[in-house]
Amino acid sequence: MGSLQVIFASALLYAFLLPEGECITGGKEAAAHSRPYMVSLQEEGKHNCGGFLISSQWVMSAAHCFQESTTFKVVLGAHSLSQAEDTKQTFDMAGVYKHPDFNSENYDNDIALIKLSQPVQETSAVKPVKFQRAGGNDPGTDAEVETAGWGALDNLGDRPDKLQEVTVAVIKRPTCSRSNSYGESFTANMLCAGSRRKDTCNGDSGGPLLYKGIVVGITSNGGRSCGSTRKPGLYTIISRYDDWITRTMTQ
Repeated sequence: MGSLQVIFASALLYAFLLPEGECITGGKEAAAHSRPYMVSLQEEGKHNCGGFLISSQWVMSAAHCFQESTTFKVVLGAHSLSQAEDTKQTFDMAGVYKHPDFNSENYDNDIALIKLSQPVQETSAVKPVKFQRAGGNDPGTDAEVETAGWGALDNLGDRPDKLQEVTVAVIKRPTCSRSNSYGESFTANMLCAGSRRKDTCNGDSGGPLLYKGIVVGITSNGGRSCGSTRKPGLYTIISRYDDWITRTMTQ
């Protein structure tokens, strides 16, 4: 076999062995400041998790983002993480409230609230977003939902500097509860969503999942490979926590 044939055969074998999600996660760069509710939780200037502004002094995110640290800076009004932007506002956290029943084994009840050290100054680049309350219209199977974040673009961990967004579809619940998917770890508090080679990835945790302009879910967890059709992204269903959210924000 000639050298070119060997190279070609090796490339085919490599492609065959790669998991389905071994590719970019299919998003695109968002228009600058088109999602003014987006939050970057940063430690020592490095993006760690996402979140979203729900009122002048409160941010919603994922509980698992705070398993190792509760000293993040909260950055709003960003498009580029690295560039100086006069739209950016940075805050300390006055308090972090993880759901008391958060399960670190399967990420059930993966929701947290952050109280900012002071209220934001609302601008065109910094504004709260509406989130789903109990009794609202949560998306059904095949509904198109959208999410955004500064998470990895691929399974190699390549990170973007500018905010990315992607549209995916809600997947029917029996598919995600199959034994070759999430099995019993998939609870009534979660929905799963994805499209072929489109998914959230490492670093997108805590970000919003929107349906018709309203945040219905929180980016929570997924399989080992971003973009996998067998283990699509998991999202916490916000409407199931309406009472806890109200109690926490008014205590």
